[in-house]
Amino acid sequence: MNATIRRNPRGKFYVSIVVKTDVQPLKKTESSIGIDLGIKDFAVFSDGHKMDNHTFTAKMEKKLRREQRKLLRRALQAKNKGIHLLDAQNYQKQKRKVARLHEGVRNQRDDFLHKLSTEIIKNHDVICIEDLNTKGMLRNHKLAKSISDVSWSAFVSKLEYKAKWYGKTIVKISRWYPSSQICSECGHQDGKKSLEIRDWTCSICHKHHDRDINASQNILAEGVRTFDLA
Repeated sequence: MNATIRRNPRGKFYVSIVVKTDVQPLKKTESSIGIDLGIKDFAVFSDGHKMDNHTFTAKMEKKLRREQRKLLRRALQAKNKGIHLLDAQNYQKQKRKVARLHEGVRNQRDDFLHKLSTEIIKNHDVICIEDLNTKGMLRNHKLAKSISDVSWSAFVSKLEYKAKWYGKTIVKISRWYPSSQICSECGHQDGKKSLEIRDWTCSICHKHHDRDINASQNILAEGVRTFDLA
């Protein structure tokens, strides 16, 4: 239908092509899953397994800081010599190096998010997740960097459009739903718990819970209930 040509900071050219095509729905699996997104673990699933948090930016942060300091020094050197940055070869070379590192981080993260979202969509008909207020969370300076690094918004966006493509359903649970406070075994609400508490025992049925797995199981139960009412 159309094509867009762009040039990235490294000087590479990319062509994005928009095509009209028929996407066939995937075969139904009769399976539903609840997902609790986090920072320590990127995603915790109601079936009990956890996906590691691939903190790509954090892993390369030291190298990025070093190369960005070098870029700043070269900018100052060019300024002191009266050379315009566009004509400063050492600065431009270092600028491309920094851009290459950022691009590598973005590509790794995007590859991870695509593979994980596709696997979830293929294996489940109903995917239940929390309607997270990511923008609000980013205002928390202690968590902003970690939240930005794990890219929850990009992940949810991929889940949503792939679900639409392949005939699957995304159910969003209210951000105010107390998924970490409710015992998934008996339904007793055991009160708010600080983030330091990673496991707890229900005061009524005495079931011992992993905090995040329990939350994902509650998200699944609430999502299925909401879906059935729709």
